[in-house]
Amino acid sequence: MSDIKTKVQGLDPNIKARDVQGLAKTTGNIYEALAIIAKRANLLSVDLKHELHNKLEEFAVSSDTIEEIHENKEQIEISKFYERLPNPVIIATEEYINEELHYRYNEERRRF
Repeated sequence: MSDIKTKVQGLDPNIKARDVQGLAKTTGNIYEALAIIAKRANLLSVDLKHELHNKLEEFAVSSDTIEEIHENKEQIEISKFYERLPNPVIIATEEYINEELHYRYNEERRRF
């Protein structure tokens, strides 16, 4: 996952308008293209969330009282880093546009 984090450092986190026909060019259908992007975005989201929780678990202190809250600067920096990353949908869209996503169909496509 660290490869994704380094790759998206220069990526603009803001949403941009996209050419819908350009997205549909490879699949022939905009809905298929969006489904591919959405599945990749869900995968990225789960992976990033899992990685963040694993990193923050290192700082977890097991105490029974809620009143004891410890501020750790490293923990705050890690959280801010993940907050600054572009949205997984933006990352997945860029991967799709740059033809970095590989997909396949489980069943033969039928045309009616």
